[in-house]
Amino acid sequence: MTELQLVEQYTAQGWETFSDEGFIQTAGPFFYKRNGPEVHFLFPTSLKHQNLRHVVQGGALMTFADRAFGVVARHTTETKSTATIQFNYQFVDAVQIGDTVELTPVVIKATKSMVFLNGELIVGDRTVGFATGVWKRFL
Repeated sequence: MTELQLVEQYTAQGWETFSDEGFIQTAGPFFYKRNGPEVHFLFPTSLKHQNLRHVVQGGALMTFADRAFGVVARHTTETKSTATIQFNYQFVDAVQIGDTVELTPVVIKATKSMVFLNGELIVGDRTVGFATGVWKRFL
């Protein structure tokens, strides 16, 4: 399936994708959907995300989680600009090419200037990673 077909498939299901001409355009596509206060994210993987072991490159998973957390930090602080100031990732299981990774970030605490988040990356019923981080709000 081409990326365009993938985007069409998920947007038909109510998912939105990021229109970002920078690195995320290259790394994705990543999809999101708001459900009340929660924002759910999907990362359908493809051959371009493959590493030398023929599984998804760890940096692709970290990029996906970083973008998801940044979106939630901006949404939580109601600002247009935040920056990652700390990010941790624990690899739990390999992600196979063609798997779709899901993530629903959880805000642990939000102050006037910082947002603390964590989340579990899941493929089907398997946990493949855990991420935590801190985002700084800019006015």
